[in-house]
Amino acid sequence: MRTAGWRSYVLYGCVVALCQPLAGCGSAENTAASTKDAVAAKAAPAIPANAPLIIAFGDSLYAGYQLGPKEGLAPQLQAALADDGIAARVQNAGVSGDTTAAGRQRLTYVLDNARVKPALVLLGLGGNDMLRGIGPDQTRANLDAMLTELRKREIPVLLTGMMASPNMGADYAAAFNPIYSELAAKYDASLYPFILDNVITDKSLMLGDNVHPNAKGVKIMAEALAPLAEQALPTAD
Repeated sequence: MRTAGWRSYVLYGCVVALCQPLAGCGSAENTAASTKDAVAAKAAPAIPANAPLIIAFGDSLYAGYQLGPKEGLAPQLQAALADDGIAARVQNAGVSGDTTAAGRQRLTYVLDNARVKPALVLLGLGGNDMLRGIGPDQTRANLDAMLTELRKREIPVLLTGMMASPNMGADYAAAFNPIYSELAAKYDASLYPFILDNVITDKSLMLGDNVHPNAKGVKIMAEALAPLAEQALPTAD
């Protein structure tokens, strides 16, 4: 694990173990609720019509579970890029509760119905697979298929990883944890190894369920992802 270290990893395991009966990162029925942890909004800069499109394709960690319209990963990443002088439109394609199998089923539809060809796709699925104890071989196969589709369409990818909770056991972790780095290497994709790094172990950055980040936690995620997104975006001709 990157900077969180072993102590944070153990804390992460305890948190996930306590919340495992939830069986997934959110549910479609609960996504409309608002959060009390709102980040002070500032006027968003106008995005040019020809700005590159980034699609954030994932589960509730992308979808903005129980957050306001401007507090999810897509709007906060768009704002973080704008702060760095990068004008890009970030589309929220996160669906709460999605497994890699569900994501695999809907990826083609999302890409086919995008207003323009995406300049970059953030791909972040697998957390619900882990929480439900789905075999890592299935998680790997589904992510591999999505990355194959994105490669076929010549769309760059920033892959955001997940880690198995220690309570899943050493064998499960040994099969699950390398999936993201190995697939990133196989497809020459950018990689952020653990989407909740430096967030999940800080209760002030989490919602009451201790599984999903609040608006402040998402801001940290967005600020960490912004430089990688900037590097992954194709260079203008």
